[in-house]
Order: sequence, then structure tokens, then C-alpha cells
Amino acid sequence: MCSLEEVIKEIQPVDQSICVAARDKWDKIAKPLRSLGKLEEMVIQLAGATGKLNPEVKKKAVLIFCADNGVVEEGVTQTGSEVTALVTENFTKGIATVNSFATVAGARTIPIDIGVNRDLSKVKGLEHKKVAWGTQNIAQGPAMTGEQCQQAIMVGVEMVRKYKEEGYQLFVTGEMGIGNTSTSSAILSVLTGVPVAKVTGKGAGLSQDGVKHKIAVLEQAVAVNQPDKTDIWDVMTKLGGFDICGMAGAFLGGALYHVPVFIDGFISAIAALCAVRLAPACKDYMFASHCSAEPAGQLTLQTLGLEACIHGELCLGEGTGGLLGAKLLDFALAAYQEVAEFEQLDIKPYELLD
Repeated sequence: MCSLEEVIKEIQPVDQSICVAARDKWDKIAKPLRSLGKLEEMVIQLAGATGKLNPEVKKKAVLIFCADNGVVEEGVTQTGSEVTALVTENFTKGIATVNSFATVAGARTIPIDIGVNRDLSKVKGLEHKKVAWGTQNIAQGPAMTGEQCQQAIMVGVEMVRKYKEEGYQLFVTGEMGIGNTSTSSAILSVLTGVPVAKVTGKGAGLSQDGVKHKIAVLEQAVAVNQPDKTDIWDVMTKLGGFDICGMAGAFLGGALYHVPVFIDGFISAIAALCAVRLAPACKDYMFASHCSAEPAGQLTLQTLGLEACIHGELCLGEGTGGLLGAKLLDFALAAYQEVAEFEQLDIKPYELLD
């Protein structure tokens, strides 16, 4: 396994010639030109990402990075951190929302303990990759060490490598970690310069007073840590969560191993933004699924320069929205691969007109 520095150095943009060829193939299919809109763009991007004009996605997996966040100590959530471990176990039992979505999408659910603050070593069906027992409280100091940050990122890279070797051709990023909308809002505020108050929402259900307190805590976190917005390592180490780092690694791994990786909601999009700051070319391998109902959901995608296919006011996390996006790709590929071309039907092709 190569080092993180080597991973970043190896990532290259997609081959645009294959994207052009895929666009040409779409234009030959017997339907009005560009009539499937974003579905066509998804297949074109997939062709570029995989390097194949006729890509296949027969095996999908949702990688759910589970970790606790020390900032929960500040009372910024409706529930306690013990819920992270409970829901993580539910993933292995097949009784969480993401499990039901994964069944419909034809995907495997792979929960990963990257930093849960409980001993889950005896839980079956869980990838045991704990970096630490949760992060430190960002309102009091840095979330993690630089070494822990890199270790967590490499967990994500490794998960993509491992499961690609097992035949998986598409990954959805998911997360579980009480307090992770707080870490995500803090990171976005620093990277964009938008005030904390404008990028902070209710998370899993805070009252208006609770949101005000959450904003105050995150403003304190930024003031205490003084992260350098031009240094993504500094920002991730001081304000991030192990779940965000792990997902960032999954995006890097997707680019390294030429497999598509779907962004889920707000927290996943923050991880994608961090990955792009580490290796800009990895954006070519990212697919935006839906726009989170969190106040900063749209801003995060705009900062990435991506547009979601689905605007369903979702904010559950776990990879649920990403699975919806992955299922849309199934429809797109069916049309791309199965619909007859104009030439086969002896129909004059449409022309692009001004």
C-alpha cells in the first residue's frame, strides 16, 4: 500500500477523449438529443472515470464511516454520543434506513468503525479501523493530530482498494457520528469565509436556542484553533472528524483506482471538498447525488462546482441520498446500453441546432 503523499501524486484527471466518445454515442441513440439531461452527463462522467466507453456497474457498496466527535461535550446535539455506537451496530444488523435503501439500490452496506467511542471489536459485520476513541473537543483545541488525520484518510483509500479488488465498481460515501454537522459547518466556514452562523443548521433536530448555542460553540472552535484556510491539512486536523477524513480518503481512492464515488449529503460533501483541496483532479471521479436540506448543503456543492441530480430535502446521512443517485445511474446506463441507435432503426438522426 502506497503512502498518502504517493496517492495524491498518482491521481490524474480523466481521459477527456473517452468522455467525448461517450457523448457521441449518446447522440446516436434513437431519442431527442440530450433529452435525458443529467442522466446522460452521469454516464459520460462514468466513462471518463473508468476509462471505458461502455462501463458497467454490477456491484455497488456504501462505505459508512462511523466516528464520534468530542465537540458533543458542548451540548451541540439533541442526543448523546452513545447513539453513534448504537446506530453503527444497527448497520450490521440490517435494520437502519441505509440498509433498506441499499437493498433497493442493489448495494452492499459496509459500516466502518474509524473512531467510535466504544469498544466494538466483537461486533461482526463491521470493518474495524479505529484510529482513536473519537476526536478531541474542537471548542477546546485541535480535533486530532496530523498523524491521526493521515491515518484516517488512508483508511478510506484502503477501503476502496480492498473492495474494488473484490469486484465492486461503484461506491457511495456514508457516515454516522453524532456531532458531525458541527465539524462540517466549522470546516466550511473556514474554507469559504462565510460566517459560522450562515452555514450552521439544526443537525438532527436542535431548537432555535440550540442552534444559537451551536453557532457560539463553533465560533469559539474557530477562534481557539485559528486554522489556516489555505492549508487543508491544518483545517482538517484542527476541526475535522475521523468520518470526514475517512470519506475524503474514499474520494481519493476512487480517483486513484478509477472507480466512481458518490457524494451523499452535507457531511459527505465537506469530505469531498477536503479531498479536492488535497488533490484537485479527484473531482472528476465524484458524483453529486442530492442537495442536503442543511442550510449549507447547496453552498458546499457550489463551492465544489457540482450540481446535484436530486433536490428532495433529505438530511438523514448514512449514505441514503447517495444510494438514490447510484440508482439513477442504473437507469441512465440501461438507456445508454440498451436503446437502439438511429442507424439501426433507419431513422434520420437529430441534429444540434442553434
